[in-house]
Amino acid sequence: MSAYVIVEFTVKDPDVYREKYGPNAGRTAKEYGGDGDGSLTSGALMRFPDHETAVSWYNSPEYQHLIDVRSVAMDARFSLLDGLPS
Repeated sequence: MSAYVIVEFTVKDPDVYREKYGPNAGRTAKEYGGDGDGSLTSGALMRFPDHETAVSWYNSPEYQHLIDVRSVAMDARFSLLDGLPS
């Protein structure tokens, strides 16, 4: 069953967001099977194959390395929701 990571955010530093956080966060999510729309300006929705994979992505060293950059780039709130069975 798919899982969805919903991110609500307010950009604090557009340059840091655009150059350091956004592209790298998207890349790490894709490495864990995440798929989403990066064109939103105040939120993001990413679909992962399952709950465990979404949590593994968030806790991965690759993403955790971006936490300090994220705190400079934006204020954010993350939610994890399980999808409906196929």
